[in-house]
Amino acid sequence: MSRESVLSHTETTTHSQSIGVENQDVPEEQEIDVLAVMTVLLRGKKTILKFILVTAALAALVVFVVMKPMYTAEAIFLPPQSAPGSGMSQLASQLGSLGAIGSLGGLKSSGDVYLGILDSRTIADNLIKRFDLQRVYKIAKVSDTEKKLKARSTFVSGKDTLITITVADHDPKRAADLANGYLDALYEQNGRLALTEASQRRLFFEEQLEREKNALADAEVELKKTQEQTGLIAPLGQAQVEIDAIAQVRAQISSRRIELSALKQAATNQNPGVVRLQTEIDGLEQQLQRLQNDSGTRQNGNVLPATAKVPALALEYVRKLREVKYREILFELIAKQYESARLDESREAPLLQVVDRAVVPDKKSGPPRALILFASCLLGAFFGASWVILRAFIGTLQKDPAKATKLEALRQAALQR
Repeated sequence: MSRESVLSHTETTTHSQSIGVENQDVPEEQEIDVLAVMTVLLRGKKTILKFILVTAALAALVVFVVMKPMYTAEAIFLPPQSAPGSGMSQLASQLGSLGAIGSLGGLKSSGDVYLGILDSRTIADNLIKRFDLQRVYKIAKVSDTEKKLKARSTFVSGKDTLITITVADHDPKRAADLANGYLDALYEQNGRLALTEASQRRLFFEEQLEREKNALADAEVELKKTQEQTGLIAPLGQAQVEIDAIAQVRAQISSRRIELSALKQAATNQNPGVVRLQTEIDGLEQQLQRLQNDSGTRQNGNVLPATAKVPALALEYVRKLREVKYREILFELIAKQYESARLDESREAPLLQVVDRAVVPDKKSGPPRALILFASCLLGAFFGASWVILRAFIGTLQKDPAKATKLEALRQAALQR
């Protein structure tokens, strides 16, 4: 082998060995960096321990002195179950079929309805006024008080269809009272809202009854004025029979029309009940026409015989009396329909079945003191380790004159205003 070949082989071997040594130095340097960081942390273990003790002491001060204990009360009730064939079950079935095409699939059961009612603003305002929560929470605005009450209240519907009301408060008795207050407010709302077909009919007839009551009072006032002006206090003989007959027929027509309007809210024009009522109304209207126009000497709406011979004051009195009779009969008919609707509603009324009323809790539910103290220790350890590493890094920079100059310039720039 020539001298040049030997030198070339030697240089190649030396270069390969040098590359291998450099490659082996990388993980060794990385291992040294990790060890250096661990060494720095161990040297600053007292500082880290101080951070842990300080944060733990502050957390203990907050937990045991500043933060008040919380108590949680729980009430459980069973929402009304819809009977087969009732309005609620029919509505649920209709919503279920629509939900199959993806348009209305949110309402799963009647429990969802009561969860929505519990979370309503009306019930929250009721509890705020009842327990004076604005003063208790020391909040000026009602809307902010509602938010805090809702944040402390939880409503959960389980798989067993039971609904659980959970309320947290610093006062255990107030927590139980608020949970039971939700039950009372829900019971009141349940009776007020028209959740069934019978309730809707009851509300309709109630409105009509109030309207007819006011109309009857107005008619009685007008009759009283006429009596005072004319001095007449009794109807006129033969005209009385016809007045009563026409008033009876008119009242029956109005009653049938109101009953027809109520029925049309839930039925079509082809419904047998609708057809029957319409036929009765037509027959009564024909009967009224015959009663009002059976004599050539009478004008439309004038039921007095020989009208030209009756004084004008007596005629006015009869008309006022006829209006009062009409309103009285109509009021009685609507009152009967209203009472019937109330009875139907009482049979179909959804009743809340309370499983457990809330009792005063005897154990604290919060705050989680052990967890907070543990988290504060971890946080103190993190801050302490960060401070030790940062201090060591700055010390390393200060040993290098060039880096120390840059560090001082950075400090001066930070202090400038």
